Amino acid sequence: MHGTHLQQRARDRAEQLPGAGLEHPFGPDWDVFKVRGKVFLLLTAVTGSPIVVLKADPADARVLREQHDDVTAGYHMDKRHWITLHPGGGLTGDLVDELVTDSYLLVVEKLPRASRPVDPAAFAREA
Repeated sequence: MHGTHLQQRARDRAEQLPGAGLEHPFGPDWDVFKVRGKVFLLLTAVTGSPIVVLKADPADARVLREQHDDVTAGYHMDKRHWITLHPGGGLTGDLVDELVTDSYLLVVEKLPRASRPVDPAAFAREA
């Protein structure tokens, strides 16, 4: 996926997720999607090109970085638990959707049960 298409695909998926909301806590150059106050997706172009930053399981993050040139460690985030998607054509729309959903579910799983907008296990099977 290229540039703004990558970000738009991630944004479109995030907007479909229950309880997700867009905020700008770091200023207008950062679109930050949160669920129940917890970040799961960041979109910015402060690096010179449009990037997508997502939470990821550390083992999955390592494999993704090894398999895809367009996936690197999280920009300005914990390098084990976050990844950055770069434009370049190597990522499919379906993969972007999956990674956004996975990031969301990782955050939802850590919320108190009463605060969760979905049951992570059931939502993963439905998605």
